[in-house]
Amino acid sequence: MYTRIYNPLKESSFFVFGPRGTGKSTWLKYNFPNATFIDLLMSDHYRLLLANPSRLEGLIPYGSKIVIIDEVQRVPELLNEVHRLIEKNKTQFILTGSSARKLKREGVNLLAGRALQRFFHPLTCWELGDEFDLQKALRFGLLPMAVTSKNPNDFLSSYVSTYLREEIQAEGMVRNLASYSRFLEMASFSQAQPITMSRIASDVGVDSKLVASYFDLTEDLLLSYRLPVFNKKAKRRLTQHPKFYFFDVGVFQKVRPKGPLDLPEQIEGPALETLFFQHYRVLGEKLRWSQKAFYWRTASKVEVDFISYGDEGLFAFEFKRSSTIRSEDLLGLKEFKKDYPEARCYLVCFVDEEKYIDHIYIVPYLKALKEMDKLFGFDMNRNNLE
Repeated sequence: MYTRIYNPLKESSFFVFGPRGTGKSTWLKYNFPNATFIDLLMSDHYRLLLANPSRLEGLIPYGSKIVIIDEVQRVPELLNEVHRLIEKNKTQFILTGSSARKLKREGVNLLAGRALQRFFHPLTCWELGDEFDLQKALRFGLLPMAVTSKNPNDFLSSYVSTYLREEIQAEGMVRNLASYSRFLEMASFSQAQPITMSRIASDVGVDSKLVASYFDLTEDLLLSYRLPVFNKKAKRRLTQHPKFYFFDVGVFQKVRPKGPLDLPEQIEGPALETLFFQHYRVLGEKLRWSQKAFYWRTASKVEVDFISYGDEGLFAFEFKRSSTIRSEDLLGLKEFKKDYPEARCYLVCFVDEEKYIDHIYIVPYLKALKEMDKLFGFDMNRNNLE
């Protein structure tokens, strides 16, 4: 039905990080059908290796050259044994993880640089081709099961509850699961918005330090990310609060409480921005570029939704739901270009065709998504991820 955008590394050991359900294990089994597969979600493997990581060598059949360890963060101590076996037997290890929490907490060195790191994300319009449905993607996201399931809403409900049950509760990561569940709901109101820690803490009913730890936890579980403010050579006073995103627009839609008083733009606007950013992160993974993501917001609340900065240049993006362009839609980009005249600025909306107004490129949303590489001066088909 679809082909993943990633190309496997054939000889080097490597990590594959990514949230649960993004298709890491399926992709690895397809590309490495003869590998020894050790699944740490299986209780037998987990208990055996947790009690004694040195038992790993005994689980590997003689002559096996490739070993996949799924969800390696569940037993971080295994990495010392993996390191030893790479040196001893020249075995290629492929290690997947859906959380960086334990690896960071245990101070693991990730094999002292002997293994590369790759990151898996939800599907993209490039992988789905003609089967990509923009409206469905905005509503249910692009996790593989959400795309292929006949009941994507039911899948997303199960997905959210599974994360709470298996990743949070089973690992004892928070003392109060109910407060963390409320936090996720309150955080969803900050999707594609600057985070106000004190307001969220008040809504959840806990102190700000605990909310800050919840944000860190959610990020460590690869469920979310935060965008810092772009302040390179800043000429104005800027806000200091990062913006928040759940990693997948469908997960955001499922976690976000909805009611009759919600305005469409409160949900649809963040959804558009999130879907674009999902694709941007995959593009960066494929091209292996230096670009970093930011947003720009002055103290007087003049804002640009998304900034990309790095060796390839400076790019600014604003997203609008409408099919008509008003002068106020261009205000943030114009102000940004005053401070950074070298920036290439885009307004991405639902116009029928591309336009160029006041040094700003107006691009139809679907075209911007499908041809994102070209917005940055690349041709993705000529750049293969290894």
